[in-house]
Amino acid sequence: MLAMATFVGFAVLVTALIHLYLWKRLVRDTTGPGRWRRFGGLVALLLALLVPATMAGTRNGMYWLAWPGYVWLALMFYLLVLLLVLEVPMAVAKLVLRRRAVAAAPAVTAPEPALVGAESNPVPAGPTSTRSDSASAGADPAVGPDRSGTVPTRPAGPPAVADHPDQADHDPSRRLLLARGAAIFAGLTAAGVTGYGVRTAMGPPQLDRVRIPLAKLPRSMDGLRIATVSDIHLGPLRGRAHTERIVEMINRMDADLVAVVGDLVDGSVAELGEAAEPLRDLRSRYGSFFVTGNHEYYSGVEEWVREVDRLGLRVLQNERQEIRARGGVLDLAGVNDVSAAGTGLAAPADYAAALGDRDPSRPVVLLAHQPVAAHEAAKFGVDLQLSGHTHGGQMVPFNLAVKLQQPVVSGLGEVDGTKVYVTNGAGFWGPPVRVGAPPQVTLVELRTP
Repeated sequence: MLAMATFVGFAVLVTALIHLYLWKRLVRDTTGPGRWRRFGGLVALLLALLVPATMAGTRNGMYWLAWPGYVWLALMFYLLVLLLVLEVPMAVAKLVLRRRAVAAAPAVTAPEPALVGAESNPVPAGPTSTRSDSASAGADPAVGPDRSGTVPTRPAGPPAVADHPDQADHDPSRRLLLARGAAIFAGLTAAGVTGYGVRTAMGPPQLDRVRIPLAKLPRSMDGLRIATVSDIHLGPLRGRAHTERIVEMINRMDADLVAVVGDLVDGSVAELGEAAEPLRDLRSRYGSFFVTGNHEYYSGVEEWVREVDRLGLRVLQNERQEIRARGGVLDLAGVNDVSAAGTGLAAPADYAAALGDRDPSRPVVLLAHQPVAAHEAAKFGVDLQLSGHTHGGQMVPFNLAVKLQQPVVSGLGEVDGTKVYVTNGAGFWGPPVRVGAPPQVTLVELRTP
């Protein structure tokens, strides 16, 4: 509970700081004091409140918040990225304009004050003559003679004006022009990218085919095909039609095995049982299999394990299944998601239970939701791990952050000698936006070297 409260508090703080920055760049810098600035501030406050309200509300049946809240979350992300990128050229532009303005401005230099000396203009002794001569020479009566007896005089003409090095930078019209230009560019670009991402995310998953050689694969099993899908994410924005489309795609592959690698749902069986129902129509020669993802532990994992089993998928919970096909044998193993540890909802990932005490001459394919599981899987000589979880980054450049946590973000990689294939997933979490990582269903074809 404490960890969750800490995470929520941190997320709220980050959200508040992001909206404060957006308000500064998009509202304060582009408007003058008055009603428009006050209106912009109110909008920024409401949007800042919309983000946590969406997170909490969609988990409690307020699905009407999903579209506006999650689309704004994506738009907010791209506005932030673009405005941060524009900080450098904006600073350079201000510097260049400042230097040009200073170079173009005429410099007015104050002349040296003229001194009236005793030798050039002898002043008769006595206070009366000093006053009269001083006045006649144009001296300021408030300025008396210095110690040498001379009286400084004011120069003719207007007073000298010293140039201020930041004078150009304080030109309000120039500042306003730059700020509005940056805001318009960032706004239009962010809206365009988000719109493209919505279209991609809500469209059909692309079908990818990948061939992966396994050294131990019997020649009789060469070409064994595993239809792999993850991160379907049934929930507020994805329902039964989404499942039906994925099932239809997989059935057209005529695969030998089907692997559903976690994060099927974002809600309870009562809410999403009907949406998951089409999974019972999955077809394959040697069976369909499922492992839990982290989102199952947010959605009632025990109920979902029973429901998925009822729909005809074999749930591999830290166990393995012997696959006899085409005269050869392959071990298919599955482990609970690494996030199960400490939840008390299910057994944590147990690699020894799933992979120990087996025939090492057989090839073994492991289903594990998160790619990071490969570090442990490699210790047990796993030939291939099939994973999801990353969504391929879902929204570039967020993939760079995912890479800090997961050894493989998308596609085929290798971890400590174990091959790891990561599919982008067929759905999305949160924003219905995918940029640079289209939804995906993959046909994995195992080959002999």
